Amino acid sequence: MKFKQVVLFIILILTISCYQESFIPIEGDFNTQFVNADESVPVLIRIDNKLQGAETFQWEFEGGNPATSTVAKPGEILYNQPGTYKIKLTATNSDGESKIIEKTIVIKDALNAKFTYGVIQDNFSPVEVQISNLTTGQGITYNWQFEDGNPATFSGQHPPHVIFTTPGKHKISLTITNGFENQTIDGQVEVAPLLVSDFSWDVAVADTDYQAPVTLKMNNSSISATHYIWQANGGQINNQNLNNPTITFNTPGTYSISLNASNGKTNQSTTKNITIYPNTNLYIFNDVKLGINSAHQNNSYGAFFSTITQQTYSSNEVNVQNSGLIDIAFQGLNSTFNSNAFISPHQVQNYGFLALSNAQQTIFINSQELCNCGLNFSESQFNAMQNDSPLQPLLITSNLAGAQGFGKQLPRIVLFKTKDGRKGAIKIKNMITNGTNSYIVCDIKVQKQ
Repeated sequence: MKFKQVVLFIILILTISCYQESFIPIEGDFNTQFVNADESVPVLIRIDNKLQGAETFQWEFEGGNPATSTVAKPGEILYNQPGTYKIKLTATNSDGESKIIEKTIVIKDALNAKFTYGVIQDNFSPVEVQISNLTTGQGITYNWQFEDGNPATFSGQHPPHVIFTTPGKHKISLTITNGFENQTIDGQVEVAPLLVSDFSWDVAVADTDYQAPVTLKMNNSSISATHYIWQANGGQINNQNLNNPTITFNTPGTYSISLNASNGKTNQSTTKNITIYPNTNLYIFNDVKLGINSAHQNNSYGAFFSTITQQTYSSNEVNVQNSGLIDIAFQGLNSTFNSNAFISPHQVQNYGFLALSNAQQTIFINSQELCNCGLNFSESQFNAMQNDSPLQPLLITSNLAGAQGFGKQLPRIVLFKTKDGRKGAIKIKNMITNGTNSYIVCDIKVQKQ
């Protein structure tokens, strides 16, 4: 009996030992990994469960989707909001073992850089720019660069006003980062050219000799200016604040014209001189070329001239606007120059030309030596004439004998009187033979009024 009790005791001890040896502990860990290495929302976290000995699993995903799970391998968890979150796993088995593991993950905000900017006053140097940062998100750092600006760089969410002084285009760059990735966006500010005050002027055809009175039409070529003040001592300005006023000088002399240009930030003045000459009441046109009939028709050299517009006109240049201003017409029969004459514009149709509309009537004395009209205006008188005094006493009236043509003999002085009573003289200096393109060269002196 005693022996049996000993055997039973031994069997009990062995049974207990076997039970203790079959106990299974929970061992291992789990790992987290950003899917595609993307740490900015939306983020997927892949869970790699490496625990052994566990039979039940209770996952808690703070801020995640899903928020909980009871499977051994929950796979990928979605996070849509940035922040710091805990992942907690409670694992147990049938032996009563349990293990709790907690890990922390940091989800970064998505990057969406955005800013606006505006010029506070205008784009004239110096330009002050206000910048508004519209970027949203957490855990973002900001780095600004302002090309040629003051300041040139800035680190922070809200930059100060930036000053640009150099003309041209300047880049504004914002680079943001969340510690994982970065993004850069650009803007551009343009500074206008530096202020320059400058001007020129034009005069009417009648004033090209700058004899008093002269009216100047000002051409303001200032750069980056918005306001103007004109000054002209001795001149009459119609409005000194206009962009392009007119200035009239009534008496001879040398005058200064000044323009002060400004833009609200800076100003600059420019001064130029002009000389106005005494009025000789005489227009002088040198080396005027007038073609024979064929040259006029083929438009190589015009046969018509206007002392009003101070231009020569060939056939294709005559129009309704200038036809009535033509007061001199030359008729050259051919390149031999054996038969030539100046003719009244109202009679050109009788000499192989097309009729002129609103044609003027001009009296010509082609041959003073034939007119027997008391006219004997010489070449030396013509050359010496610098004002209209020599022309004033001349009695130029219609005269058939004087209107007769002339040949090759040079130089020749032709006298004329326009419809409005202005007297003049033509000196024919040369006759250029060039076939149908032949022409004469002459100087013309005529009263202004």
